[in-house]
Amino acid sequence: MDKRQNFLSAYPDGFFMDAADLPSLTFYLQKQGWISNEEKIESAQKPGEGNMNYVLRVNTGSRTFILKQSRPWVEKYPQIPAPTERTLVESKFFQTVEKYPETGSFTPKLRGYDASNFILALEDLGEGADFTYLYQKGKQLTDSEIQSLVSFISALHRRTNGSAWGDFPDNREMRLLNHEHIFRFPFKEENGFDLDTVQPGLQKISMIFKQNESLKQRITTLGDVYLSQGTTLLHGDYYPGSWLKVKDGVKIIDPEFGFVGYPEFDLGVFLAQMVMAVQGESVIRKILKDYDSGTLPDRELLAGFAGTEIMRRLIGLAQLPLALSLDEKKTMLEKAAEAILTGKIEKLF
Repeated sequence: MDKRQNFLSAYPDGFFMDAADLPSLTFYLQKQGWISNEEKIESAQKPGEGNMNYVLRVNTGSRTFILKQSRPWVEKYPQIPAPTERTLVESKFFQTVEKYPETGSFTPKLRGYDASNFILALEDLGEGADFTYLYQKGKQLTDSEIQSLVSFISALHRRTNGSAWGDFPDNREMRLLNHEHIFRFPFKEENGFDLDTVQPGLQKISMIFKQNESLKQRITTLGDVYLSQGTTLLHGDYYPGSWLKVKDGVKIIDPEFGFVGYPEFDLGVFLAQMVMAVQGESVIRKILKDYDSGTLPDRELLAGFAGTEIMRRLIGLAQLPLALSLDEKKTMLEKAAEAILTGKIEKLF
């Protein structure tokens, strides 16, 4: 059974987006009122390789915009089920950040949301590329890029801390999916994932940490914090794949993992990426110095989340295109474990 049949078997009256079927896509967009009856789609192409969702850049000749559909699986890994409600979370997130100039200037404008088909229409930010190139040797963020990334996450946390969140989705299913791949799967001794297929020798190294009961107990506690109710709106996946470099500067996309939680999670993931991308101690210290959410972060929690993010990326399923030797990964894992166990972020430097 192909993806279309899978989708329509779950949602018989649903609309399945397909770049190869422009007439149906045109009719759908006209019906939604997102284009006029006189407009026709000239092209619909993937703007890049997405992980979670099916994404298209639609061109009508007079304008372009982005369509994103969530399906009951992870687009990059169709064998992994995923909740379709994640586009609802994105729509709510974008509606929230648009209220504030210091956050709305970094994100695409929401043009429409079709809840019955899990489809978002978003402003096209233009041709660009994400920041995953940072994982290559010698690639560095500029000072202005660091400033933009810190400014956005600071403003998001500062503006939304303590707000009334009765209407924001708890995003429980996506959090459970993320929880499994951050706090559980990477640390199972027998998880079916042979890390030697990533890098020979990595499987043996991973066992040092998979058999460390004190470490695993602390990571379990951090996972419980992740799943608990916080007071601050989080992006939920603040890493280079969610940062876009376009003509106008740095933009932030893909908040489908967003939820109301503890800001140390976003900041910890951010810092972990800087460690894995070998941006240097000065960049990490600058982020810590310039981050301003209005309250000081819990350093122990921050160290735990940052260390866990490093470990799950190195020995978990969600691998990054890291240009690191086996010895470099081993050293990084040791430092991450020490940061988690001691609660000291400086152990990562």
